[in-house]
Amino acid sequence: MSSKATPVPNGMTSFWRTEPHALDSHRSTESLPDECDIVIVGAGYAGASVAYHILDQTSPGSTPPSIVILEARQACSGATGRNGGHMKPDVYNGIVGLAADHGIEAASEVAAFEAKHVAYLKEFIDREKIDCEYVVTKAVDVQLSQDHFNKLKNGYEELIKNGCKPTANATCIDTPDAEKFTGVKGAKGCFTYEAGHIWPYKFVLHLLEHALARGVNLQTHTPVTKISHSSEASQSHRWTVSTARGSISARKVVLATNGYTSALAPQYKEKIVPVRGTCSRIIVPPGTSVPRLTKTYTLRWNNWNYDYLIPRSDGSIVVGGARPAFINDLNSWYNVTDDSQVLEPAIRYWDNYMQRNFAGWEQSHAYTDRVWTGIMGYSSDGLPHVGPVPGEDGQYIIAGFTGHGMPQIFLAAEGVAKMIVNDVGFSQTQLPRLFESTLSRLESPHSQILTSTPEGKVQARL
Repeated sequence: MSSKATPVPNGMTSFWRTEPHALDSHRSTESLPDECDIVIVGAGYAGASVAYHILDQTSPGSTPPSIVILEARQACSGATGRNGGHMKPDVYNGIVGLAADHGIEAASEVAAFEAKHVAYLKEFIDREKIDCEYVVTKAVDVQLSQDHFNKLKNGYEELIKNGCKPTANATCIDTPDAEKFTGVKGAKGCFTYEAGHIWPYKFVLHLLEHALARGVNLQTHTPVTKISHSSEASQSHRWTVSTARGSISARKVVLATNGYTSALAPQYKEKIVPVRGTCSRIIVPPGTSVPRLTKTYTLRWNNWNYDYLIPRSDGSIVVGGARPAFINDLNSWYNVTDDSQVLEPAIRYWDNYMQRNFAGWEQSHAYTDRVWTGIMGYSSDGLPHVGPVPGEDGQYIIAGFTGHGMPQIFLAAEGVAKMIVNDVGFSQTQLPRLFESTLSRLESPHSQILTSTPEGKVQARL
């Protein structure tokens, strides 16, 4: 296992990163500035979104704060540039557990917040004319175990009964209609609701392009080694952000570092753990006649074993998961930051995947074109850490998304920007209360990363 959660320099290339943007390895200036108002550590979905919203919330006619974004490798080379492309909220699955632990009101806040992202991003992308292949469609969560489906159905019905409105917008389809509706062999039931899919790298690079046009300084290939309190003479710029290329004095620092957070903020050690995941791209040969997929899918065999996939406009399919191939080898995926190679068993898992699972695909000759890996940040309680870092004035965090950041990050970043620009507290941002990074969460001895199922295997809210 890794001793320190830092990115390796040679992460492998995912499908999403096969068309590099001009800003991929960009440095706005030859050397780092001596100081700035805000340093954002991380140029992925979270860091780019925070920068966008800070600029968007700056009053017209006023000078925006000076912002430097520091990225250890290329822009959007972390989890966002390596995920499954899903913009898929959770409106029933993990929400049941949140309701049991925190009450229906708090759980409903999370469900509604995530569901809002689907249409909000559509409107934003259309308005900004962002070329990122964003499609709003339906998610189809296919359950392949009758017992597990019954458990999820009971929880789904209980949420609706208790007034969780986002859950009521989902439809439950029971046996015997599930297999015909989904096209998935052996389906025992399914849930369907609004979701989307996206080319995440292109979306993030558009945000960065917009930020740079308004004066943000982007420095790629500049890993941060330390964040410390400045000297007494620099109290207006209370933080010193150190890199191998020099240091920057900053008034405020934003940790958009997800799985790598604890390397710079040790209080998050064991609270945000780097976890290695696997994705693939499956190609359907030209001229092949197969049932056309127009929805996104999750195929779930039990609480911990599930895959997720999106169909793309070019006919290919991006699929993530493959947990049975490696989950028993804890050292290969838990507290691991190496995304330079894929575990061999995970590569073989995707062979004949569509033929095995989808009716009408048996003679498709669909094959795996590319397999890649990425490092996610798993939170010990399954919830992201957002807002001021407890006890560290002027330091903010937006990290720990447990493989589920796509329907959480953009509007969470808007909340962080409100705190920074308008100096408001977390409660004034309208973010879900459960997202706040608090001292009690950091001090809690409990972790559900490895103990959330009887088998002791990891669960995420996908």
